[in-house]
Amino acid sequence: MEVLQTNWLAFALALLIGLLVAGWLFGHSSGGARVRHHAPDVLDEGVAPAARNQALIDAPSATTAALAGTGPDILGGIGEIVAMAAAQEVAAAQPAPATGDDLARIKGLGPKLQALLPTLGLATFTEIAALREADLDALDAKLGAFAGRPRRDGWVEQAKFLAAGDLAGFEGKFGKL
Repeated sequence: MEVLQTNWLAFALALLIGLLVAGWLFGHSSGGARVRHHAPDVLDEGVAPAARNQALIDAPSATTAALAGTGPDILGGIGEIVAMAAAQEVAAAQPAPATGDDLARIKGLGPKLQALLPTLGLATFTEIAALREADLDALDAKLGAFAGRPRRDGWVEQAKFLAAGDLAGFEGKFGKL
């Protein structure tokens, strides 16, 4: 109480300043009679500009107009020509697949290896059965991730049974086909 009696003037002044600031803040935040200014936007332009804009949206592009007359009638055959040339290059790069044996009968030869071996010149059981150790080394170098599979899975021995037509011997050693 003693503090209030000695500093009553300072407290009164602080209270008055606080009320003035609060009144000023509340008076300006409501914006009661204040007029807002806004910039015009597309909707304020009216019907004519909107119709013009829609016409520009619907019009063909400049690129389409520039390429008029160069459509399918002129460029249509180029894709076919390129496809034919590519097919001929691929056919020339790959040796013709030999009409060989069903390599899927060799255990350990999956679809990828069945497709790869004819491109390496191995399309029949007889060709695989004739591979020697040096041939297997050279083949391993060409098999990439499948290197080591011919020896591990016994391709040569399996191919010898299959080339000779000895299905009983094959099944006795390697299991059912």
